[in-house]
Amino acid sequence: MRRMLLGLCVCPLAAAAMWAQAPAPPDWTAIEAETLRHFQALVRADTTSPPGNEKPAADYLAEVLQREGIPVQAFALEARRPNVVARLKGSGRKRPLLIMGHTDTVNVDPAKWTHPPFSATREGGYIYGRGTLDDKDTVTAGLMVMLMLKRGGVPLDRDVIFLAEAGEEGDTRVGIEFMVNQHFGEIDAEYCYAETGEVNREGGRVRFATVQTVEKLPRGIELIARGPAGHGSIPLKTNAVVHLSAAVARVAAWKPPISLNDTTATYFKRLAAISTPEAAKRYRDVLSLDPNVSRPADDYLLEFEPRHASMLRSSLSPNMIQAGYRINVIPSDATATFDVRVMPDENLDAFLAMVRKVVNDPAVEVRWANRSTRPAGTSPLNTEAYRVIEAAVTKHYATTTLPTMSTGATDMAFLRAKGVNCYGVGPGIDVEDAPKGFGSHSDQERILESELHRYVRFYWEIATTLARAGNGTGTVPLPAAR
Repeated sequence: MRRMLLGLCVCPLAAAAMWAQAPAPPDWTAIEAETLRHFQALVRADTTSPPGNEKPAADYLAEVLQREGIPVQAFALEARRPNVVARLKGSGRKRPLLIMGHTDTVNVDPAKWTHPPFSATREGGYIYGRGTLDDKDTVTAGLMVMLMLKRGGVPLDRDVIFLAEAGEEGDTRVGIEFMVNQHFGEIDAEYCYAETGEVNREGGRVRFATVQTVEKLPRGIELIARGPAGHGSIPLKTNAVVHLSAAVARVAAWKPPISLNDTTATYFKRLAAISTPEAAKRYRDVLSLDPNVSRPADDYLLEFEPRHASMLRSSLSPNMIQAGYRINVIPSDATATFDVRVMPDENLDAFLAMVRKVVNDPAVEVRWANRSTRPAGTSPLNTEAYRVIEAAVTKHYATTTLPTMSTGATDMAFLRAKGVNCYGVGPGIDVEDAPKGFGSHSDQERILESELHRYVRFYWEIATTLARAGNGTGTVPLPAAR
């Protein structure tokens, strides 16, 4: 009995001590003000590529991190294009977590912008500027995670590495390739969180969230038609332009066979579960092995949901044609170049043979075009890092998570090839924005300010849950911002 009484006395005292040591509730007002300050500073830095000059953003990030006592290194293949790496040390019980965003943006035509592209103008609940969606939102979220981890003294079982990379928009040799090939030890990790996912909003309401786990691989195919040159006043059946035009039409009309993987099959199954009955039937039908079932659904997607159609197969888009040098001369050759995005497991030799069969014209050569490529790789769905994302999506967005395959290319491909499991996440984006010209790479690129702040909370959740010591249930309380 005495022991029980002692226990009753000790437990309340221990609980009181633990309560006294618990971090204070987050001051979200201060955190959001700081997020906005850093975000606007980064958007106002002109880091367009070409020409490529990420140094202003890199210098800003390094200064902010160093001011907090966070170790920072810069690695640059070219002086004006540095990559910033910061690391917070953990206990080493688990391998590191890499959080990554790119500081470069695509270029702009300032005359087409209502708000100056590097003004970070706030209007109507939005922040306007180049890079607001691609990718200074993720850079800012990563920065805030590092600052809050450091200030809060959060105990970690993993090192947390922050990489602000250069060159993602078309010049990976100065960015991720340089880091992977020459400084991989600085960013080597078990998991990586990066860009290209999103939270899909429609009519102002969240519909679902996507997490990128695999991507199609960029290639190029050239069709080169050849024939005798001649006077334009005498039409020839051997005209290279005529042969090329027919070949381009045949390839453009061709639908490569459907090829599903674990990510795309799961995507369409889960999308069907949250769609209208009519749409759900199409998403389920397209997964059928019976072409009589899948073909009508596939045809519908190609016409009305082309992004979904592209997720089903390797794709070809004729985007460049060169022929002739004056109106009255029949050219001896004409070339069309296709943007090709192949499935990760596509047999390239067999695919090129299929294209040749579709062209079926001895006057037209079919060959791979000279183009920078990326390695294949897939991040599985049964990992701790993916489960953490799903739980955080449920908590912060109250919606379903759909693993997705990017039809475009990302720098995660180079990390996956090195054994890093990478997952692309992103903020809430209105599906209506892109058709109106407000999307990524558009002339009025913008992000909802409220979704930027929700994204930072979500990003904090996934990073700390995955990296903190113990890695139990619940979340790490946020320290106040400065």
